[in-house]
Amino acid sequence: MPIHGSLFTDFQEVASNQQFQLQNKKLLKVQMNFGPVQCLEGSMVAYQGDVHFKKKSQGVGRMLKGAVTGEGVSLMEATGQGELFLASRAQEVQVLYLENDMVTINGSSVLAFSSSIQWDIQRVQGKGAKALIGGAMAGGLFNVVLKGTGYVAVTSDGVPVALDVASAPTFGDPQAVVLWTSGVTTSLRTDAGGLGTMLRGGTGETFQVAFGGQGYVLIQPSEGVYYGAAQ
Repeated sequence: MPIHGSLFTDFQEVASNQQFQLQNKKLLKVQMNFGPVQCLEGSMVAYQGDVHFKKKSQGVGRMLKGAVTGEGVSLMEATGQGELFLASRAQEVQVLYLENDMVTINGSSVLAFSSSIQWDIQRVQGKGAKALIGGAMAGGLFNVVLKGTGYVAVTSDGVPVALDVASAPTFGDPQAVVLWTSGVTTSLRTDAGGLGTMLRGGTGETFQVAFGGQGYVLIQPSEGVYYGAAQ
């Protein structure tokens, strides 16, 4: 007997001539004819065509930074022809295109980027002993910097908000920050009460990343799964 209903028409594949295209808010479609793609290890959920995967070497410098900080990102390289579908823990996917620009991303939010994009690991700067101790305990101080021209896809735990840091003093929980754009400056802030408050039980909001300069910071509505030095 034939199958009745709209299941296969409601969820048909989205047609696209771009390298990165959202299939839906939690699923990224990649056209492989544009060239290799760097993607989060294990993020492939399906592909059509002839697609191959290999673990991507981080290089000695990035490998050492990731080992020391716990904030690296495990990447694989996808090559071949056809269409690749990527996702991570059913999180929402956000796509942006860099044109000779830079964006800094929480390592746990990186999903995929064009092979034309260069990447490295960078530390959020803080001042004083409290900032250094806070950084070791709060994590989230080391992030992935992507630079160049091409597509970038990131994940967020829920629908994010984009805050204009030039409009008002802006602060974010290190675990809730998804990314920030070039032109944004960062520093670590210890909240009122500092380490003494934390040792008495704390509020859970002792350390924040302070943002300044010009540009945007993307914040997810969740402190998410914790990655970083505190592990």
